[in-house]
Amino acid sequence: MSTETNHPPTDQGSVMTPIATVHSCFTEKFGVPRQPGIVSAATGSIELLAPYNRMEAVRDLTGFSHIWVIFLFNRSTRGQWKPTVRPPRLGGNKKVGVFASRSNFRPNPVGLSVVRLLDICQEKGKILIHVQGLDILDGTPVIDIKPYIPYVDAIPDAIGGFAPERPAPRLSVIFSADATAALSTLSVDAYPNLKAIIEGVVEQDPRPAYYDEKKKEGAFGFTLWDLNIRWQAKGSVATITEITP
Repeated sequence: MSTETNHPPTDQGSVMTPIATVHSCFTEKFGVPRQPGIVSAATGSIELLAPYNRMEAVRDLTGFSHIWVIFLFNRSTRGQWKPTVRPPRLGGNKKVGVFASRSNFRPNPVGLSVVRLLDICQEKGKILIHVQGLDILDGTPVIDIKPYIPYVDAIPDAIGGFAPERPAPRLSVIFSADATAALSTLSVDAYPNLKAIIEGVVEQDPRPAYYDEKKKEGAFGFTLWDLNIRWQAKGSVATITEITP
């Protein structure tokens, strides 16, 4: 008689632990792009954690222009999972199956993003993978990194379901005199691509899709790094009113 069972292995390989953490300009959920690459100006880094912080672990990775980042939605409210969700792409009114969406409210809180690989460097004992096109919150734990391989990951005749193409900007963005003055005082090194990131976030309209038009005509805010960005929408125009610490 066979003594084999279907019990999972008990070795170290069966335990999932973070291998890195994300350093991102997005420090709160409101305003985070809904897909990677939508705000191409959003750069950041992935810091490898011990014992994975070895240059051997990323050897030859710079030969790829993009990487897959597999991460955990560690700041999503967890509760009983639901079989359907309301994607913002469908206006927040229509339900689709959770497995037909990229919603962060999933049975297992696993996210997947493809980002452009800019550089890999060792700084002050840390190994940092610098990337572009982030849609991930600062401090997010990463559970794996894989190279993006164009011949298998980019399928020319793939069908995109209810999201067949990149969403067009929904708002025109202008900066008030106060916001423009604030931009001029901020360090480019501390806040790289700040204006472009603000424009990219707001033009996609991060307001909840279920807001009625009256509620949408209000003031809103989100954070980038340690900055508070305030803006107001009227019709199809969004005005950045304040940029303050």
